[in-house]
Amino acid sequence: MIASLDGIVAAVYPDSLVLEVGGIGYRVFAAPAVLAGCEPGGRLKLHTHHLVREDVQALYGFRSVDELGFFSLLLTVTGVGPKVALAIVGSRPVVELQLAILAEDLALLTAVPGVGKRLAGRIVLELREKVAAAGSAAGGVAGPTGAAGQASQGDVVAALQALGYTLAEARDAARAAVAAGPVDGSLEERVKAALRELSGA
Repeated sequence: MIASLDGIVAAVYPDSLVLEVGGIGYRVFAAPAVLAGCEPGGRLKLHTHHLVREDVQALYGFRSVDELGFFSLLLTVTGVGPKVALAIVGSRPVVELQLAILAEDLALLTAVPGVGKRLAGRIVLELREKVAAAGSAAGGVAGPTGAAGQASQGDVVAALQALGYTLAEARDAARAAVAAGPVDGSLEERVKAALRELSGA
């Protein structure tokens, strides 16, 4: 499993680049924003998803661990392949995409080439369920839930971790969201508030 590559850009193509590491050239598929910033001869480090199937092996590269984590999460959705997942991740900052999923903003998702209304709805449904399940599973460990229907801070932290953030980032964002002002007690609203803190909005 190839988790990251750090080397010299040998060539740049419309959908990928060749990264030379230790005398070996690796072809890595990447979003247009990544490719636009690459120049042959320049040094580049990418976090990679190594796709291995019976009929194909491919590498997908990302500038940040957050992007890689969100790409991997998208691949768990029925009907989302690596090309569509890469297009989604490359379309906007990860925090904006996460907020769109939690807010059921299908218009933002369907603006991505290859994502129709039905697939956007499936992405929202399946990823919101994963986040909610992660929060519920952590509730017993992190502490009791407040009033009926209200999520604890531990639920929010667990949900953010499920979206790919580190424990420290998730805790800081959850605290900042509480300090910023009153928020609806539901898990969805508290996670949205924490994501806004992470995005600096």
